[in-house]
Amino acid sequence: MPARPRLLAAAGPAAAALIGGLSTDPDSRWFRSLDKPSWYPPPQTFGIVWTALYAGTAWAAGEVLSHAEPASRRSFARAYAVNLVLNTAWTPLFFRAHRPWAATVECAALTVSTVDLVRRAAAVSSPAAAVLVPYAGWTAFATALSAAIARRT
Repeated sequence: MPARPRLLAAAGPAAAALIGGLSTDPDSRWFRSLDKPSWYPPPQTFGIVWTALYAGTAWAAGEVLSHAEPASRRSFARAYAVNLVLNTAWTPLFFRAHRPWAATVECAALTVSTVDLVRRAAAVSSPAAAVLVPYAGWTAFATALSAAIARRT
């Protein structure tokens, strides 16, 4: 297996995690004052879930980029880059800009993008697609959670 596609695939989630971590401020007065739904997960859940999702996403993308035919590889790489930009943008939009509705719309786009990644991965590697399914599920959950918070603001 070529190492370069796997390293490139891992760099994206690592950068998204770094930027997201630096942009998140759950201790801010603004965030603490938000009326969160009763089904809002315990705070430690987010770090645990995102660590697993980013690891899985990096592996799955590396798998697809290593095994896809050139045209599919380029198409997947573009979709993956868009997905990572959308993934990275949510945190500053929500926590720094304090724009829950904009973050909800952005998160819905992220969910659509993630479902598209699953579809693209499935054409190359069933295991890679299966690993991306929880990411799609979590982004859908995050969209619902963002919307629930936005409705309360």
